[in-house]
Amino acid sequence: MKCLASLFVSAVILASVSSADDAKVLRLPGLDGPGKGKKVVLIAGDEEYRTEESMPMLGKILSQNYGFDCVVVFSWDKAGKYIDPNNQEGLRGLSELKGADLMIIGTRFRKPDAEQAQYIVDYLNSGQPVIGIRTATHAFNGDGKFGKIPYGKWGREILGEQWVSHHGAHKKQGARAVVDIENSVHSILRGVSDVFGPSDVYGVKHLDEENDIVLLRGAVTESLAPDSSIVKGPQNEPMQALAWLHNYVGPNGAAQGQSFCTTMGASVDLVNPDLRRLLVNAAFYLTGLDIPMEADVDYVDPFYPSFFGFIKDPNWYKDLDYQPEDFGLGKTPHSPDPKGSPEWNFRDKPSQ
Repeated sequence: MKCLASLFVSAVILASVSSADDAKVLRLPGLDGPGKGKKVVLIAGDEEYRTEESMPMLGKILSQNYGFDCVVVFSWDKAGKYIDPNNQEGLRGLSELKGADLMIIGTRFRKPDAEQAQYIVDYLNSGQPVIGIRTATHAFNGDGKFGKIPYGKWGREILGEQWVSHHGAHKKQGARAVVDIENSVHSILRGVSDVFGPSDVYGVKHLDEENDIVLLRGAVTESLAPDSSIVKGPQNEPMQALAWLHNYVGPNGAAQGQSFCTTMGASVDLVNPDLRRLLVNAAFYLTGLDIPMEADVDYVDPFYPSFFGFIKDPNWYKDLDYQPEDFGLGKTPHSPDPKGSPEWNFRDKPSQ
């Protein structure tokens, strides 16, 4: 009887832990579609570009329009009570990478503990694909390692590039994608013709362009308006790589996988349907599915992204008190733009 009692207590404890872990992520089960049976883990967690807004939106499109089972992982406050992108040590739920078919990541300078990091190691050592957006080139920081890969080397090793610079004027100049002529017929670009975002072009200098496949280059624009003209002169000579494919080697030095990266990806960038289509196409490509002629990337629920920028108010996220279910199906949270944001009226906003 004592053994049975011990087993019962252990089962209760395990169930409680499982329930606690489940509460830390947003689950978006897939409907019928080509992605049925495939699992996508979308990892949010950055201080500046609002991936806590964009990853649930992308997960809804992939799950409801195409059948992928999607799970969104967030960064939490130290006590684990609310979603807190400012806590670099707050990633919880990376165990969801077990059995995943695709990782989509947009974190910035995260410092996961050894337990959470091991899930990333195992995923990469399985050779599974990765999509990185915006700050994913510098997704991790600190003294930790993914096996033999230091956190600070993640971008170079897995995506092909690290943090270099703001090539355009931050919050003043936008980015317009220009198709790389050599790869203009690549299937990831199917239905993609007009990509623009108000986040500026990033500097890119470490790609191995003999092996990495550059699909788009970023032209600096004169303003943040979607119809803004491309800047003439040396700022766009040459244009920086904006989206590319890269082959990576896993932390064990043996596994090989492929990644797709774009230096666009602020939540307000994703107002642009062709940028959403680019990411959906990349998800199809990396999971071995035929890419639609023009992928349906309409929002499943309304999308009200806030403008990018750092938030210094220590109570901002505590007061918002966001929980995963706040981003679930049928729901659209909305938060104010950070102080000092430029006026940008090229997005939907909730009616007052």
